[in-house]
Amino acid sequence: MKEGINLATLDPIIVEQIDALLTGETNPVVVLSNASAILADAMPDTNWVGFYIFSQQTGTLDLAPFQGKVACMHIAPGSSVVGTAYSKGESLIVPNVHEFAGHIACDSASNSEVVVPVTVDGHIVGILDIDSPLLDRFSAAEQNVLKQFVAALAQHVDVAALNAVY
Repeated sequence: MKEGINLATLDPIIVEQIDALLTGETNPVVVLSNASAILADAMPDTNWVGFYIFSQQTGTLDLAPFQGKVACMHIAPGSSVVGTAYSKGESLIVPNVHEFAGHIACDSASNSEVVVPVTVDGHIVGILDIDSPLLDRFSAAEQNVLKQFVAALAQHVDVAALNAVY
């Protein structure tokens, strides 16, 4: 999937779309729901697109709005691809999730994954998680667009409202 039309070819349209759609919106569920819908629609060959938000109450990354099949509900920081990205504070591309130590198979059809921390005011509040049934699905160019997308999204995340929900 690294060749041809992919998320990288939509840059900067996808970033502008999220910013225009969410201007003035403060409900974090609405913000994250539409963000996951935009990405799921824009990214072919994906089977799960969504968010995990760090819960101050539970100390875990909790399932937030997503597009896809049933998902893991709570992920500990440091475990799985999502938890590792949270603990390290960095985006990851995993070409083959079955070779990633500690991978949690929420959907057995997933073979590759990209994750991007959602940072607001210098603090990681959650993780954007995207899975694909294809091996080696995600490119560095797409990862860069996703980072831009998440940076634009973060401007619309009200941390107090987010913490009230999660």
